[in-house]
Amino acid sequence: MRRWGKLIAAAAITATLIMPAAPAYAAAVPLNAGAPGSDPARKTLVLYDTTGEWGFLGETYAVQIGQLASHGGPWAMRPVGTYTAGEMRGYASVIYVGSTYDEPLPAAFLDDTLAGSTPVTWLHSNIWQLETRAGNFAAQYGFDPGEFDHSAVTTIRYRDTDLRRDPLAAPSGIVSAAVTDPARATVVGTAVRQNGTTFPWGVRSGGLTYLGEVPLSYIGDSDRYFAFADVISKQVRPSGPDRKRALVRIEDVGPDADPAELRAIADYLYSRRVPFSIALYSRYADPQGTYNGGKPLYRNLSQAPQVVSAVRYMIARGGTILMHGYTHQFGDLDNPYNGVSGDDFEFYRAHVDEQDYVRLDGPVPGDSANWARGRISSARTAIALAGLPRPTIFEPPHYAASAVDYKVINSEFGLRYDRGLYFPGWCAGGTCGSGTPDYTRAYGQAFPYLVRDSYGSTVIPEGLGNIETEWQNHHPPRLPEQLLASARASRVVTDGVASFFYHPYLGVDMLRQVVEGVQGLGYTFTTPATVAAG
Repeated sequence: MRRWGKLIAAAAITATLIMPAAPAYAAAVPLNAGAPGSDPARKTLVLYDTTGEWGFLGETYAVQIGQLASHGGPWAMRPVGTYTAGEMRGYASVIYVGSTYDEPLPAAFLDDTLAGSTPVTWLHSNIWQLETRAGNFAAQYGFDPGEFDHSAVTTIRYRDTDLRRDPLAAPSGIVSAAVTDPARATVVGTAVRQNGTTFPWGVRSGGLTYLGEVPLSYIGDSDRYFAFADVISKQVRPSGPDRKRALVRIEDVGPDADPAELRAIADYLYSRRVPFSIALYSRYADPQGTYNGGKPLYRNLSQAPQVVSAVRYMIARGGTILMHGYTHQFGDLDNPYNGVSGDDFEFYRAHVDEQDYVRLDGPVPGDSANWARGRISSARTAIALAGLPRPTIFEPPHYAASAVDYKVINSEFGLRYDRGLYFPGWCAGGTCGSGTPDYTRAYGQAFPYLVRDSYGSTVIPEGLGNIETEWQNHHPPRLPEQLLASARASRVVTDGVASFFYHPYLGVDMLRQVVEGVQGLGYTFTTPATVAAG
């Protein structure tokens, strides 16, 4: 008898089947639009678990998977327990995320998966239910799912590239799989233990792709998340292009910026024929006088003519401005540091705890749709008074806003350039926007390619991060070589965008190292608008 290890949470039928018509309920599942450039006919259904102590994780994983799937076309999500016979016939692909050990799976879902008429990607748990239902699983698929392996797997080898897996992910385990017939099954990724021994991380056989884990927790630099994003991309967009494009964003440009630094960066990027974007906040605030001898200081862009002139110069040299909030801080509160523009959050509340970790607290006091529109309106006015072009892209300061704010941003712009912040409950029952967001369990997601997220916005990707020269809040320094290592790892992603941001006060030298290093990896820098077009 097979022994299955208990999940520690942190986290075929060969005969032709006559399938019934897809039920009316399936047609009523709300579709989330695909990203620009995707195929509206290639719909993906994401099915997820809901039971048990960690049932809420099913929705959070499904949202993240659906957002990745939007790169290929529209997507829908719903609890797997509500699946009805023949439903997957209405979709080009299906992804099931097994986050709850022994979630009761409908026989109809198992039978439709075994029929093989629609490609299915299956993640982590409950593959044994499919094996039992098949009766001859190994003979049909050429691989045999094994037990949970809880050893310290710290590397996933994918497309001849070693990707990082955080040791903290080990308690969740990886369901090992043994290929029994190489003519039927292909290994799509290899798990490497710390002692060098290996076993399959993922296997593909016909229309079934199986991954032994849900690689959406403990994601770090150069992570196996890149492999997962590629697996999803290949399923939802099998005939898509494989362009190696890159983006660079000059971060936190405000009325307090150094014009000489801005001009020097523009000159260098122009010399390399590298277009770039400028994350601009239009009002500087230091309400406590933190950097002004204890005296409060406020300054609009129109009161900083040399900065405005430098921004115009950047635009002439290939820059695109985007709105990076209004003040990049909130009122006179430490949020979380000192209330100063560029340092603090604007659309979300945060604090630094006793262990020096930044903790997200929830919406700011007075948060509402009208409040968010007011911030955007004030920023537009300040930018217009400075004589600069109206931005068409938004980036929330520190990549954080409430669900209400994100919906306003979508209605005002429809286009963000960031990593999104998402909340359990927002997509309750599979209908995004219908539920109450749980701000106590916020989670972020970076994207390696263009997507449309659960707020309805097209999201220009930023997946490589930035350079930091000092430790801060338990984050170690990150120098050009680390950022380039991530860019190198990201090459496994089909149609991936190597996108990073850079603070102008760091000067030109490290920017040069990254830009020329990224170009040396075969990437071509382009504009945000080009990527946003699909």
